[in-house]
Amino acid sequence: MGAGERVLEIPRVETPPKLEDFLEMKPSPAWEGRLAKADEFIQRLPSDGQPSSQRTDVYFAYDDKNFYCIYVAFDSEPKKVRAHMVPRDNLYGDERVDLFLDTFHDHRRAFVFTTNPFGIQMDGLWNEGQVSQYDRSWDTAWESRGKLTPQGFVVWMAIPFKSLRFPSTPEQNWGLVLVRWIPRTNESATWPWVSTRIEGRLNQGATIKGLKDISPGRNMQVIPYGFLRSFRALDTRDPSLPRFESKSIEPDGGMDGKVVFKHSFALDVAVNPDFSQVESDEPQITVNQRFEQFFPEKRPFFLENMNYFDNPLDLLFTRRIADPQFGVRLTGKRGPYAVGALFADDQSPGKAVPPGDPLSGDRAYFGVVRVTRDILRQSCVGLMVTNREFAGGFNRVGGVDGRFKLSPNWLATWQAVTSSTHFLDGSQLGGPAYQLRVRRDGRQFRYDMQFDDRSPGYYTETGFQAEAIVQSPLAGGRQILRPQLRPDIRTPSQFASYRLRPEGKYLISWGPNVLVTPVWDHQGNRLDFYTDYSMTWEFTGATFFELYYIGDQEMLRPQDVAGLAENRVYSHHRQGVYFETSYDPRITFKGEYAQGSLINVVPPGGREPFLAHLTRARVTLTLLPLVPLRIDNSYLLERLSDRASGGNIFNNRIIRSKWIWQFNREASIRAIFQYNTILANRALTSLQTTKNCNADFLFTYLVNPWTALYVGYNSNQENLELLPTATSSELIRTNRFLNDGRQFFVKVSYLLRF
Repeated sequence: MGAGERVLEIPRVETPPKLEDFLEMKPSPAWEGRLAKADEFIQRLPSDGQPSSQRTDVYFAYDDKNFYCIYVAFDSEPKKVRAHMVPRDNLYGDERVDLFLDTFHDHRRAFVFTTNPFGIQMDGLWNEGQVSQYDRSWDTAWESRGKLTPQGFVVWMAIPFKSLRFPSTPEQNWGLVLVRWIPRTNESATWPWVSTRIEGRLNQGATIKGLKDISPGRNMQVIPYGFLRSFRALDTRDPSLPRFESKSIEPDGGMDGKVVFKHSFALDVAVNPDFSQVESDEPQITVNQRFEQFFPEKRPFFLENMNYFDNPLDLLFTRRIADPQFGVRLTGKRGPYAVGALFADDQSPGKAVPPGDPLSGDRAYFGVVRVTRDILRQSCVGLMVTNREFAGGFNRVGGVDGRFKLSPNWLATWQAVTSSTHFLDGSQLGGPAYQLRVRRDGRQFRYDMQFDDRSPGYYTETGFQAEAIVQSPLAGGRQILRPQLRPDIRTPSQFASYRLRPEGKYLISWGPNVLVTPVWDHQGNRLDFYTDYSMTWEFTGATFFELYYIGDQEMLRPQDVAGLAENRVYSHHRQGVYFETSYDPRITFKGEYAQGSLINVVPPGGREPFLAHLTRARVTLTLLPLVPLRIDNSYLLERLSDRASGGNIFNNRIIRSKWIWQFNREASIRAIFQYNTILANRALTSLQTTKNCNADFLFTYLVNPWTALYVGYNSNQENLELLPTATSSELIRTNRFLNDGRQFFVKVSYLLRF
């Protein structure tokens, strides 16, 4: 019987099973023979099609309220099972188990519920065929428990029907995929067998039947929250009059509400919404960059169900909505149609200007609508419209797109849009943009071709002109990016990777990766010829080693950077090495080092950009010395030096250390220390020497993603001095440190579910 033909009949029970009923690595006598069972897991990685190295039995049942899944995971070396007491959604590196529920059985989307052996939760949405298939930002309320045993571990999950969306029918047919991850052997084993030789997972899943007369019921959620802070911060909205602003007590509060109707649609309404962010961004090098750097969204309201807005051209980047006061979102699916609509305001434009500015107090308004319709098998077509309005100006983008499953291995996506923009100064801009992407997924050979055409007038204020992540190899290794996209370009980019798979005791696979990206503008100028050649080796113990060479022939035009009188072509390159390992369960190391050349696009005034010698290093070291303790350390270095004299142009270092002590599943304390410095030679760059020290402390008590207590303090020191002048004040850079911002806050929220 093929993988896609597997069928499980799920029994209804009056009394729910418990974790304790399975601690002998089998159902207790009271449950013997009463539950549905899946076993005989098959490897997906590294040895596709071979039996799993460890036995796994999974049991199922349901009642009026919950779907139950119990993993009984045997291990021939139980002391080597990797498990730590970690915060929710931070399970990578541990052994873990996945439950995929394709509740519409359309092979397009699935809810994913994951735990480690202690029952720590991670959840997300699987979007079949998308470049970023797993969206871990989605959260919901469910129950889980886990325990290590002398023979392995047992995990118990209870998924409330209130937390799911599914068709309104008397009997349900859902898709099911089960996954067990064993990091010490790089193993991913599935039931049923989900082969890497076929693109997709849900299309290879099993079918579960027998779920009768279930319903989410009346599903309403209200999440009130309160926020109280005391702060002192430097206000630089008026550069001619920098000053400190402080408040001893600043209360705030609001409410998020959710109504689920027709089983499958969710309406979220927020009044003074809880858009505060308690998670800090990961460090990035942001100097000497021609284009905006991407920082992912972390605010809860903008994370849930955002897969309904996924589209090839990234027309919605929610961090553009910086400071909303209200928000409304409708998402869901009925029959072949999926709908997403988002409306919100943004107070940040009116707050970013001094109080006397004509735009002070004005706000921007965002509206986004997306509709998709399923067609054929695992294919769909869609429509998307975005609109941002501010102070009489607007930016509107709209168009159509599609995704087509061409064969078991080949997938094509496309999108065509046009934009219209009216700026505040009365000028106008408009034009189309197109993208076609064809991907092949396979066990050994992967191919990814993307063609982009963006007219000079194309512009989006709701989206992000993103770097594109190419189709990565089967597992691990350095993330490979295409060059940043922008208006007025045409680019046929191609990526290919091939893996030889000896699957020996130590060496699992190895092979080359090639990326070639030429970029032209619409006048025929070749702006870029970007190439990335690498060779990757994969070893057991989640260990990867890679050598790479990146070359770029880049044209800069007078409209791109100041100081150029005519178009100039710069040829630069870098070669480097990447290494990653989790061979020791207490240590995870990732390191990258590269040398070569790069354009100095921030030269001193009056001088053209010029080539300089580049040194780049990025290192992360994660230590897990105790079950409840996790220490993440990062070091980033970017150094440019003059090729003629060898003198320093700038030296940018970021050092970050993050400590988390997880007392139990709910309570944790976190401390982050970060030092960021730019040492600049003003004779060779327009950058200034800056030094920044930041400390961040946070206590968290998290019952579920919406019922939580946060108590935090953060403080920032920078090499600044605020000096009085005859008429106002002035900020200057010094060798002394000034505390330019500190804050103490308490935030509490509570989920009320009806």
